[in-house]
Amino acid sequence: MDSLLPVFSNKHLEEQSQPAPGLRLAAQFFSIIFHPLLISAYTIAFLIFLHPAAFVGVDEHIKVLRMLSTLLFTVIYPGITILIAWRLKLVRSLALHNMQDRIVGFLIAMFFYWWTWNVFRNLPDVPPVAVHFALGSFLAICGGWMCNIFFKISMHALAVGGLCCFFIIFGMHDPFATGMYISVSILIAGIVCSSRLLLNAHSSFEIVTGLIVGVLGQMAGWFF
Repeated sequence: MDSLLPVFSNKHLEEQSQPAPGLRLAAQFFSIIFHPLLISAYTIAFLIFLHPAAFVGVDEHIKVLRMLSTLLFTVIYPGITILIAWRLKLVRSLALHNMQDRIVGFLIAMFFYWWTWNVFRNLPDVPPVAVHFALGSFLAICGGWMCNIFFKISMHALAVGGLCCFFIIFGMHDPFATGMYISVSILIAGIVCSSRLLLNAHSSFEIVTGLIVGVLGQMAGWFF
């Protein structure tokens, strides 16, 4: 009987619960390329360069400028500000692992995403669909920040939840919709959420609440 104890020990069970190194590497890869700060840039890039009608009639030079401004305000500036906050010891980790760090991260993102929406809604060449998405992203971040005061919430799930909701609503109103980008957004959401669970970065509750807040934010951004 004693020889069987190691088989059923907690250590053995923990080792069995750990995913294979290859799976962990893939999960880390998808967590990076679908980082929450990158989701908005991917979506705007799709609307500008791939969708046949979203930015129709807009000069190519203006399209590039709009894409660069999106990258600046939704990726580069928030990333640099979080880096400065880390150097000033306002946050403990660049990955924003704990709730206290995430409050700072959410506040930084809230400011820059609000600025993006405010700029977009005042530019005549930016279509309403991009304005809706920018507003929905800002509202989702606000919702995530409020939830994070009480419990940890997955930023990755919040971002991909908003991504799925946006493309589903957009697909219902888009005459050029084929269902492809809706399917791709759902696939991305599944991969990202599974990756966060594989890495033990979040519990199922934190993933589900992140998805719900992201969905609600985009719904509010589209309809209000």
